[in-house]
Amino acid sequence: MTQSDRIRLDNIGLLALVGAGKMGGAMLEGWLALGLDPQNVAVLEPNPSDDLVALSMKGVALNPPAGAISNIGTVVLAVKPQMAASVMPSVASLTGAGTLVLSIMAGKTLGFLEAGLPGAAIVRAMPNTPAAIGRGITVAVPNAAVTADQKARADALLAASGSVEWISDEALMDAVTAVSGSGPAYVFLLAESLARAGVAAGLPEALAARLARETVAGAGELLHRSPLDPATLRQNVTSPAGTTAAALDVLMAADGLEPLMRRAVAGAAERSRELAG
Repeated sequence: MTQSDRIRLDNIGLLALVGAGKMGGAMLEGWLALGLDPQNVAVLEPNPSDDLVALSMKGVALNPPAGAISNIGTVVLAVKPQMAASVMPSVASLTGAGTLVLSIMAGKTLGFLEAGLPGAAIVRAMPNTPAAIGRGITVAVPNAAVTADQKARADALLAASGSVEWISDEALMDAVTAVSGSGPAYVFLLAESLARAGVAAGLPEALAARLARETVAGAGELLHRSPLDPATLRQNVTSPAGTTAAALDVLMAADGLEPLMRRAVAGAAERSRELAG
């Protein structure tokens, strides 16, 4: 879907956000920055942050009384998956004919959502934490009740925090969660490990931490901007029999990074399936 196909955020209509923790709060800030009218937003969050309270001063309705809002066009469900069962009655009370439910809960399937919201148009999505700076990537799957206009509305909301990919096979979502949903943590661990390795090689701790941080961030930005694939970028840094090649001999060994990453992603995917029940 191209930018011209997307519904402008100032035409989204009334939106209810259920859960405004780190991910939900970051997405809300992105929507407001891109033109969503605060007067058209209601947030249900039992433990609002100071930032969320400040947004309520600008027109966002924070924890309005039951029945105080109606004709909601979109409900965004952003609570932790462990809380899903307890909030479904509240979500059901917010939905009506034509309401789109957009869930970003990890592991909770369309089937689970449909059981609590019979007949509702539902999009299940998996964003990741770089959404907080507009550099996230989200994978989304709609149920059969979602119309073209509702899909475009969901796309506009998700695209406010980065790239969006749509799939038709929900079974892929466990692997999506393991790769992109959890993936930022793997990259942060790489930066941690690289810094510790630098200290072990003799660098002062502060310098090692800065070198690792800037190297990971810079390489990520190069990967983002370059049309080249990761393998080519890696090869471009690697001189035959040089220092990088010596390190890659270790990382690319039969028991090196790739089999370790496969086990990590498999573990995360299995946990995603467990959360689905």
